[in-house]
Amino acid sequence: MNRAVKVYLVLLVFIFVGAAVIEFSREKPINWNRTFNEKDKIPYGTFILYNQLKTLFPKRTVKTIKNTPYEYFNALYNLEDSTYNTTGTYMLVDNYAGLDDVSAQELLDFVAHGNEVFMSSHFPSKSIQDSLGIEVDSDYTFKGNASFSFSNPRFQNDSITIEKGLDNYYFKTLDSVSTTVLGYQKLDSVQRINYVKVKHGAGQFYLHLQPVVFTNYHLLKNDNKKYAEAALSYVSNDTIHFDSANKIGSDLGSSPLRFILKTPALRWAWYLAIFTLICFMIFNAKRRQRIVKSIKANENTTVAFTKTIGNLYYETKEHDTIIDKKITYFLEYLRREYLLDTQILDDKFIKNLSLKSNKKQESIKRLINLILQLKAKRHLEEADLLRLNKAIEAFYNK
Repeated sequence: MNRAVKVYLVLLVFIFVGAAVIEFSREKPINWNRTFNEKDKIPYGTFILYNQLKTLFPKRTVKTIKNTPYEYFNALYNLEDSTYNTTGTYMLVDNYAGLDDVSAQELLDFVAHGNEVFMSSHFPSKSIQDSLGIEVDSDYTFKGNASFSFSNPRFQNDSITIEKGLDNYYFKTLDSVSTTVLGYQKLDSVQRINYVKVKHGAGQFYLHLQPVVFTNYHLLKNDNKKYAEAALSYVSNDTIHFDSANKIGSDLGSSPLRFILKTPALRWAWYLAIFTLICFMIFNAKRRQRIVKSIKANENTTVAFTKTIGNLYYETKEHDTIIDKKITYFLEYLRREYLLDTQILDDKFIKNLSLKSNKKQESIKRLINLILQLKAKRHLEEADLLRLNKAIEAFYNK
């Protein structure tokens, strides 16, 4: 190891140590990302909600769904009697309900069998909206305070006011026959519906459009937990099927460097290592490259082989074979180059070839007549071969 490499390694170690000291000594910023993840204790995680479900529903089981609703409930469907082997409420709290059409249909079937769905999301699945005859709309991104209340007089004391993470989503269209209004939101003094119950088959959907009220920040803020408790009080005291944000494989990502890139300290260490390696390669590659050995180009043996075969025919006096091949090759050239049919070499063919090749019709006629004479002649001599070769070469060169 030469001295320059040692210097680079020492500098690299010092840079890593310095980066690590800066990273661990600085104050960790608050993560305001809206993950709605039940494992996250950040402001917009749902750690508190998830861990309090057993308190809210003490007599029932809380099951966590780690795959899609279709995969989860379809495995519990009994084909023999067309029933589900489980009952209860499917619960989803997320920014947007990213349900595929198959999972949405599975939830519709689950509810139709007498079960429930509680979904708190800015925008429920479009398939579910269409099936229930409802429509969600939004006006603008809201900044300021908003109040949330219930239509039931029993919950008039459970109204709250929040100021962070708000979006102005509301129910624009409802099916009055199957829908019951449960709650409202007031933004800029405009009151709109944000919580409904929709009957479907033997069950019902509970659709709520402000999932931020169930996040850690708002549950710990003032006495906001009373609103979440009142909203969830409509849910029956049965098994809770909680849709996890940590689906199988989702937390692993697809990148081979997913663990490094997920951790801020390791991510910046990785970027620094790449940058240092590039600098090392740039400075050490200068005037270090070996002389590139010149490699002789491969010889085109096809030409040599052709000459050998031609000389063999010529020396054995097989003039008829050479003439036949030259005529065949020449006609193939005319078909490929001028797109002409060479089966009938008549006056029409001569005229078309003259027009396409821009050559005199008299010279082409002499060449075609020579070809026809040689094809009809039984015994061919060297003079015939020389005459044909001269005529074809003259056609190529003019």
